[in-house]
Amino acid sequence: MKLKYLVIVLFLISIQFSFSQKSERISTVDFIQIVDNNREETLFYYEYNWKALRAIALKKNYIASFEIMETPYSAEAPFHLMLITTYANKVQYEQREKHFQELIKAKGKLLLLNDKIPSEFRINLFHKENVMHQSKEILVRKN
Repeated sequence: MKLKYLVIVLFLISIQFSFSQKSERISTVDFIQIVDNNREETLFYYEYNWKALRAIALKKNYIASFEIMETPYSAEAPFHLMLITTYANKVQYEQREKHFQELIKAKGKLLLLNDKIPSEFRINLFHKENVMHQSKEILVRKN
């Protein structure tokens, strides 16, 4: 059911941009479910680990952008957060693992709230790699 919903969401997004040109940007998207009402621990984890690494990656030109989006949980969409990391082009995208390993090593230990480890407060329900963007130019039909 979860996979079915995610496929539908991705399909609807692709329809929205079906008349536009392709961009060089590539993203990864994670759909995160917060476990047992551990919202504070989850948001802390992503703020001081995930977001912190991406802020450094942005400064080093390893990524083009990043975003954490919060959404209401529902049976049809059983996740609370969407994490999006966007790369300017294929070169940045292909170097992502190397770059993030470098940043993780430099950052050191995970920062956690209430000493809870990630598996105690969140589940990554779905991870989508190689999400292609469309350009912002939309073809307009002339009358």
